[in-house]
Amino acid sequence: MNKAQIYQYLCDRGISYEITEHGAVYTMEDLESAHLPYPQFDAKNLFVRDDKKRNFYMITVRGDKKVNLKEFRKNHGLRNLSFASAEELAQILKLTPGAVTPLGLLNDELLRVSLYIDSEFSGNIIGIHPNDNTATLWLKTSDLIELIRGHGNEVNFAQL
Repeated sequence: MNKAQIYQYLCDRGISYEITEHGAVYTMEDLESAHLPYPQFDAKNLFVRDDKKRNFYMITVRGDKKVNLKEFRKNHGLRNLSFASAEELAQILKLTPGAVTPLGLLNDELLRVSLYIDSEFSGNIIGIHPNDNTATLWLKTSDLIELIRGHGNEVNFAQL
């Protein structure tokens, strides 16, 4: 799904959202100049895989947090983790680097990706790209979880 299709998908499901259009961003530093209305709820998304390239995970945290992959792996009983390649990102989620977002899981036809969301987003809104890095979409975290679970992907809250 592209950006327009994501917006329509949300509308078709009666999910309220707000959009902040901005120039293309590729890093969290780039996003600082976008003047977001809710920077405390902006998400950073990491697309990782295990060392056998069998299991893929998206880790979603607040933009100012750092994720220790060794600690994450250990806390969740996973194999060694590393960042997935741009090719894996394109093949599985139909996304490009800089546009990584949980909404990309709606493109995961084989349900290969499990989502881990920082528990700090629980009960709040979350700011994520709409499968395109030229906008940030703000919606309730609970609505995002419902969408992803409804698609069939596993979703977990985690202390990150």
